[in-house]
Amino acid sequence: MKLYAKTIPQTLPDWVTVVTQSADLIEIEINDSQPNFKSLLEELETEIEPGIIGVKALDLCSRLGIEMSNPNLCQLLEQAQNLISLIATHPHYRQLLDEGYQPDLNIADAQTALTYLQWELDRNQQPSD
Repeated sequence: MKLYAKTIPQTLPDWVTVVTQSADLIEIEINDSQPNFKSLLEELETEIEPGIIGVKALDLCSRLGIEMSNPNLCQLLEQAQNLISLIATHPHYRQLLDEGYQPDLNIADAQTALTYLQWELDRNQQPSD
């Protein structure tokens, strides 16, 4: 399980690993097969909606001392565009194309969809949280 955070405590349980860390985003991975993590989930279980039992991410993060990242749509769009560019130039992706990979929708379609979304955001110029 992965979570994205703004801040994390100095010490984390041994079942939590920091994957990447930048100035504004920390990606952490939780080993959800760890018994200690499973115990914590059982402790935090609650009725989320009538008849639905689960754990709220906010409760889990609060217990771990993690402040969740909630980037706005413009930030997410920028990250998605960067990731798609990395995928498009990745050697393994290029190899798949060379071997005949022909999906119905391709990287260019994804880039176009994100461009349309960016145009809509620019046109509306409204906060997009």
